[in-house]
Amino acid sequence: MALFEALVVGHVAAGAVGLIAFWGPIVTRKGANRHRRWGKAACYGFLGAGVLAIVMALFSLYGPEARHPEVTDRALFDGLFGWMMLYLGTLTIGFVDYGLAVVRHSRDRRALRSLRYQGVIAAVVISGAWCGFYGLKVGHPLMMLVAFIGIAAMLIQQRYIWRGEDFPKGTHIGEHFRALIGMGISAYTAFLSVGLIRMVPEHVFNPAIWAGPSVIGVSLIIGFTVQAKKAAARPRPASGVRPHPQQVGDSLVQGEQLG
Repeated sequence: MALFEALVVGHVAAGAVGLIAFWGPIVTRKGANRHRRWGKAACYGFLGAGVLAIVMALFSLYGPEARHPEVTDRALFDGLFGWMMLYLGTLTIGFVDYGLAVVRHSRDRRALRSLRYQGVIAAVVISGAWCGFYGLKVGHPLMMLVAFIGIAAMLIQQRYIWRGEDFPKGTHIGEHFRALIGMGISAYTAFLSVGLIRMVPEHVFNPAIWAGPSVIGVSLIIGFTVQAKKAAARPRPASGVRPHPQQVGDSLVQGEQLG
């Protein structure tokens, strides 16, 4: 029990760092030093929270029953605090990994086809499929919804990775934004649907709690995508200064790699 409580404290601390730092890259100039610093803080925070979420989920699934005397529906508990938490932790790690990898390998997409990256994507898809199936079994639509969103996101990533012809220059920037905003969506969904629900269980079926992070995150993705397309369509300045999207790409390639 003491070990589990320590995991919870570590998870909350790491998650708080990620949840707060997530907004830094959103509001700062893309590619700037502050953007990269905030992005690294968010990624490290969410990576830690994701790993600890997986460990906590395994404890919830296979730990002593005595730790949860309040549980009356064990199957539903296993679904929400076991399989869905495990999946959301894996999904968060998957988004972080891909979001950084597309920048690191912006000039060679073939590197993303290696077992190293494909294994992470496969783990997300498998855990998501089981989460959705288990949600169907226990009749919980939230589990099915988050599973569908995550699996669809992985398939979109695979389209970028495996498409034969070259994408327009700078496409990896959009992939980077989408993945790391997806990271925030999965983390905030986990916080609201698993963490916050422990304190306000009467809102466990509130659709606003389930859908809120996805609505905000998808809106940000659309906004950044439109902004990037407009910037790409601007004529090159006479001074030879590159337009914004390529500036972002160069800055990210040079400075945002985590190892």
